Amino acid sequence: MPTVLSTEPLTAADRAERWHEAVSGTFMPMDVNLLERKPLPGTIVSSRLGTLHISRVQAGPQVVKRTKHHISRDDRASLIVSLQHQGIATKEQDGRETVIGPGEFSISDSSRLFRIKLEEQFAFTSFHFPREELHVRDEDLQALTATTFTGEEGSAALVATYLARVAREAEGFDEGVGRRVAATALDLMVMLIDERRGRDASEGVQVAAASLERVKEYVLRNLGDPDLSPSRIAEAHFMSVRYLHKLFELEDLTVGGWIRTQRLERCRRELLRPRAAQAGVAAIAQRWGFVSRPGRRRPGGCARGRPGWRGAGRWAGRRTPGSKPRCTGCRSSRAARGRLSRAPRPTPPRRGRTSGEGSSAAGAPSRACGKSVRQPREPHVMAARPADRHHEEERAKRGAGGVSDSPIYYRTNFPCYER
Repeated sequence: MPTVLSTEPLTAADRAERWHEAVSGTFMPMDVNLLERKPLPGTIVSSRLGTLHISRVQAGPQVVKRTKHHISRDDRASLIVSLQHQGIATKEQDGRETVIGPGEFSISDSSRLFRIKLEEQFAFTSFHFPREELHVRDEDLQALTATTFTGEEGSAALVATYLARVAREAEGFDEGVGRRVAATALDLMVMLIDERRGRDASEGVQVAAASLERVKEYVLRNLGDPDLSPSRIAEAHFMSVRYLHKLFELEDLTVGGWIRTQRLERCRRELLRPRAAQAGVAAIAQRWGFVSRPGRRRPGGCARGRPGWRGAGRWAGRRTPGSKPRCTGCRSSRAARGRLSRAPRPTPPRRGRTSGEGSSAAGAPSRACGKSVRQPREPHVMAARPADRHHEEERAKRGAGGVSDSPIYYRTNFPCYER
């Protein structure tokens, strides 16, 4: 639920003091000097998404300062991003001064002195990020404070659009989604700072490593979910599946392999406990996401829920040289396996006429119903064909040490030979 602080119910004489307390309590200790004799009402609406603190401020003309005295009282370092909606703001920090208009934003560092002057009625939204979670150099951040970022093009436009959308929909996010949204906003700020400072892609590895840690944390919280998949993980972190796989490639890992390793490790820990015998191996495996029901993914399987590729074992000898191993979990493979392993089904017996005395030899009387059942025929032995006899002669010559001069011999044993 958002927190709303307003000085509208107060009299003009009490608004100055109450507004100073509201600003210092919501953000950080600061001096607030109102520029009007009869101050206009001020409103602060605050919400939190994980470690990200969002506040929309609307008030009249004033000057805000942060001094050394304030920093000594509260040394919590924060990155402050202010997105201006109404009015003009003049900011000073680190020896620079800039003017921020509607649709633009700027960066401030709470660990150093700054001054903000607002000479007319204004409205802006501020985003406070913990400084320790921002993986950038101090000199890079210091070089970009009191700088105007326009939301018209490039990464600055992406940051401005994303932050404005987050501020509008912050109330509808639950706790888990809020943390991921805040993490994405932090990554965008790091990208913007690296881009403005001219950092190459190699230094963006720190950002990727931070994203990978967040992904791993999410996976560990959902290890017991059998439907956990790369697409679901990527969707939860607002990234593509391809980028997710690239994050794990930084540590020479795969998404499925790392998930399987973590699940096996959890199962091993539970099996070592004294009460593991009561729970059973199957129950422990299902508790950590290992399921064998139809349509479910099994560890080591392929993307369609099949078990791993088997290059040896029962069917290894049936593969032709150079062919790929079969996936033994596919429906088509199971059907093919059944055709290879089972003998042909016998023809069902046919019903004949009822037999009595003088019944023919084609059928024998049945004990139950007295009907005759046709007996299976004797297997028919086909006579050897001339070509078969020729091959037998060729094999006999080779067995005796002779070499045949027949073209069939050469075509059979030397396919590349043309006689």
